[in-house]
Amino acid sequence: MRPDPHLKWTVLGMVLVQLLACWLVRGLAWRWLLFWAYAFGGCVNHSLTLAIHDISHNAAFGTARASHNRWFAIFANLPMGVPYAASFKKYHVDHHRYLGGDGLDVDVPTRLEGWLFCTPARKLLWLALQPFFYSLRPLCVNPKAVTRMEVLNALVQLAADATIFALGGVKPMVYLLASSLLGLGLHPISGHFVAEHYMFLKGHETYSYYGPLNWITFNVGYHMEHHDFPSIPGCNLPLVRKIAPEYYDHLPQHHSWVKVLWDFVFEDSLGPYARVKRVCKLAEDRL
Repeated sequence: MRPDPHLKWTVLGMVLVQLLACWLVRGLAWRWLLFWAYAFGGCVNHSLTLAIHDISHNAAFGTARASHNRWFAIFANLPMGVPYAASFKKYHVDHHRYLGGDGLDVDVPTRLEGWLFCTPARKLLWLALQPFFYSLRPLCVNPKAVTRMEVLNALVQLAADATIFALGGVKPMVYLLASSLLGLGLHPISGHFVAEHYMFLKGHETYSYYGPLNWITFNVGYHMEHHDFPSIPGCNLPLVRKIAPEYYDHLPQHHSWVKVLWDFVFEDSLGPYARVKRVCKLAEDRL
């Protein structure tokens, strides 16, 4: 349970790569811009959301320098085009504290989503629109007061967007926004959204994935290990399984996020309703 010494440098490199891509896409045809936004930018921006996930657990600078982590998350947010980091931190605490909590864990789809997206075609649409559902669901399920960090996150993001638009025009901004929307929508990496907590087997609500996509997603696939030890950064989660294989190797696990998406769409038993939902007693916040 210590900071990841490489996380800040990895994130810095990813942000710079996306800024370089903004310069390179200025002369691309629209079809190629969208292709690279999906094939490359989508991977980078989705990976940055998972870096922000790790940073929200203070993995960049440690718990003693929490404010450093908050500001670094805002920096990691820059290539995404829309403010995200501060709001994610605010709600992600509840996801760990009240996993599946009705009205508390905004990772759980609403009843309307479960009722509406119940056929293969509709579930495919639901997966493609994941960025919108993840953004809007908290406002409906568990609205909270806007925090100072969220305001600062929005101001910094707007300033960055305005600068990119002024220097490069509309195409760099379209590239960044498309990278976020496409990369967080119907994309192979997005299989982790479904793989983590959807009930593929009755009685099991959290699953790990140990495949190669962990290399570009900060080991978010080690999800059972992460929920057991949220303070351990992603880089060290494989060590948890190595140290205590008797607690993890026998558990159900996913082997392909693409297959997760396929099964989710075409299996009748799976859909937005396939989540454990429980009534949780609100804990006293001593933070």
